[in-house]
Amino acid sequence: MKKASKVEKVAARCWNLLNEGKPFTPIFVIGTMVLYHLTDLGNVENVKQLLSSFLLMLPLLVIYYIYDYPLFLRNYLWIPYVGFLIIWRFADLSLIALAIGLYFFFTVFFWGTLYYHLRIGTTWWNFTRFWKLVLKNSDSTSGNAQEQLPKFLLLLSIWQYAYEQIEGGWQTLNIASFVMYYTGVFLFSFVLHKQLFDWKPNVIPTYTNNVDIPARALNDKVIVIVIDGMRKDRFEQANAPFLKSLRKNGTEFTQMETVYPARTVVCFTSMFTGTYPFEHGIKSNMVWKLGIKVESIFDSLRKVGKTGRLLGIAHLVDSLGDDVETVTAVMHNDVADRNIIERAKLIMKEQDPDLFVVQLIATDQTGHSRGVLYDEYIQKIEEADALIQEYVEWLEEQGKLKNATLIICADHGQADGIGGHGHLDEGERYVPFFMYGPAIERGKRIDEKQSLVSLAPTIAYLLGAPYPSHSRGPVLIEAIRKREQHEETKSDRVFTRVQ
Repeated sequence: MKKASKVEKVAARCWNLLNEGKPFTPIFVIGTMVLYHLTDLGNVENVKQLLSSFLLMLPLLVIYYIYDYPLFLRNYLWIPYVGFLIIWRFADLSLIALAIGLYFFFTVFFWGTLYYHLRIGTTWWNFTRFWKLVLKNSDSTSGNAQEQLPKFLLLLSIWQYAYEQIEGGWQTLNIASFVMYYTGVFLFSFVLHKQLFDWKPNVIPTYTNNVDIPARALNDKVIVIVIDGMRKDRFEQANAPFLKSLRKNGTEFTQMETVYPARTVVCFTSMFTGTYPFEHGIKSNMVWKLGIKVESIFDSLRKVGKTGRLLGIAHLVDSLGDDVETVTAVMHNDVADRNIIERAKLIMKEQDPDLFVVQLIATDQTGHSRGVLYDEYIQKIEEADALIQEYVEWLEEQGKLKNATLIICADHGQADGIGGHGHLDEGERYVPFFMYGPAIERGKRIDEKQSLVSLAPTIAYLLGAPYPSHSRGPVLIEAIRKREQHEETKSDRVFTRVQ
């Protein structure tokens, strides 16, 4: 399987400008306005007029960049737009029609059909389903129609209104009315988010301190397999006998909570640093400054002469850098996870890392391209189950599991629509998470709420490494056997074939 090329890494970053909701809004508004006034751009005065009116609209653009209006709050976005229509009694129907047409062409045909066909082999007829997914989607991407439509309609309307008024001279504009309107929108946004945006997971206030690192490592290896975007309730519905047998014979954390925003690069960074976006610096898939501000578990392992590798998509390089072995995401989705598993075998054979993290991507990509409430999504979970069984049995044959812990989890779930994840809608917040191995309690279930930020310190505990510098998650000590029990069983052959 090919690594992600330099071109793919750059292309992935460029795509995030259009995929992530915050950068998409200004790009789309500016692009639409330029197209609408394309014939006017040959005149210098018209260009000055367009730029001047843009500056008048800019404060509102900043407000909408700061405030996401997540989940049900997006319903309130229509109130400022209706207020604009009442106050200024202005609506350019041609501009509105152009904007709506361009938006659905981009999301449904360019993104949902052409892009997914070329990248992962989705059918040319995907638009027949994708338009419904865009209308239902609730996540923090450009494909969230219920959030994007009222935002760009208001921004374009104010810009066009100011453009037409400036044509008659600045004296025709009532600047005070704009100031009052923007002040009202800001206060409206502030109060809504302050009073109603209350579903973010609680931040653990202290650094990891619930247990000391043991004098020597409990495990020789830890292997983490992340089934990207695997929704918890859909996993329960899937026929996944191997994974469910590991869960039954290991320790399951039934209330494992992801972080906010639940975007892939954010989640992986939190999982392997043990802390939150405000501290490690990665706040969306759009990474403006490469690298993290804190230590990762890979840094911790290096302090004790151990190695760790993460096999994953190109996006993760933006956060975790050279610790990532990239895989190309440009391949048919039906062979993606198979190719990743074959690459995982090669890395284990050639590099033999003490910590190895493998990201399977087909489930997530199916959710994004075809939706999570369809049979295709469950089929990808079932395929992942078979591939993980094959990989674990191969590891056992290679002697890599004599004293290892296997951790199976998802980085986030997915909501309805285009496999939405980000704002923690239903289906996103809680993820499958279970541990299995000779150092792990068998047949145990932990129902207390936990956080994925506990993954990094738990790995450090198992491998005898210091906790990452800003790790806040407590070690999942409830899953780990007492030392004397571990001593009695560590040489046993634990990873047996599931019947």
